Amino acid sequence: MQEQRVKIRSNPLPMLVKTATTSFTKKTLGLETSEPAVTPPPAANLTASFVKKSKLGSAKSKKREIPEGLWTKCPKCSTMVFDKELDENLKVCTHCQYHFPIGARERIHSLVETCTFEELDPEVTSVDVLHFTGVASYTHKLEEYQRTTGLKDAVITGICKIGEHRAALGVMDFSFLGGSMGSVVGEKLTRLIERATEKGLPLVIISTSGGARMYEGMFSLMQMAKTCGALAYHAKARLPYISVLTHPTTAGVMASYASVGDLIIAEPGAMIGFAGPRVIKDTTQRELPPGFQTAEFLLDHGLIDAIVSRKDMKQQLTDYLSYMTAGRKSTAAA
Repeated sequence: MQEQRVKIRSNPLPMLVKTATTSFTKKTLGLETSEPAVTPPPAANLTASFVKKSKLGSAKSKKREIPEGLWTKCPKCSTMVFDKELDENLKVCTHCQYHFPIGARERIHSLVETCTFEELDPEVTSVDVLHFTGVASYTHKLEEYQRTTGLKDAVITGICKIGEHRAALGVMDFSFLGGSMGSVVGEKLTRLIERATEKGLPLVIISTSGGARMYEGMFSLMQMAKTCGALAYHAKARLPYISVLTHPTTAGVMASYASVGDLIIAEPGAMIGFAGPRVIKDTTQRELPPGFQTAEFLLDHGLIDAIVSRKDMKQQLTDYLSYMTAGRKSTAAA
């Protein structure tokens, strides 16, 4: 047993046999070619480089970022207008002549001679007589609009000089509660008309309004009769009154002092009327003609006397006042 164990231990380990690399034979048209199973890459290209491809839909088109406060897009022709150029052109588009809204003080500055405007009743403000309740109180709304616009109400009145003529001027501002006519607007305009009648001055009122102010109810509607009554005394004194209609002039304002001028002129494209087009269409059950309630439509139908561009407004008002006051001056001279 011991000898047998020794023999088993003394048996040599089996020898490792080196096998050749396996090759495959590819037959093509009777020709035999051998190809190695694995083809190693060239030594020069051992370091692989990968190019990152953008995924479909991941690339976003870059939008041109335009700084705020430098350019304004015209709502009519969609042209980007440089703000400085727009201001120099009195907020009139240089491409299509669209008239942008303009504030009351800007308009006064464009019409009157330098340092000749004497404002009347600047501190008069509205009172919440009806104690109007809703989402926000009327008093809160007044305070908010006074803070954002810098105005006490929707109209500025005063005595000024337009060209060589001393005149009474009232200018409404649509940015204050839509230029609505409340008790303050009616009172300030009435005082302006009475001052013009007392001093023998021609009167110019530039209107832009959405109508009577709903927060004051009947007190707003009373201003229609009050202003027209004052204008009747002004006309009795044979003093001229020029009414200028801008976009928009509607409802109670258009139904009262804005439509009783001796001369009624308007800016191009201004919306002028009493009720809105939708209300008129639903009431009459008829299709409205093209351009209905625009200044051009009203000129064709005889409701207004002329359409004057904002850039020409000062010169035209000067010429109109010269013509309308010529007889009074000659009478005074005689």
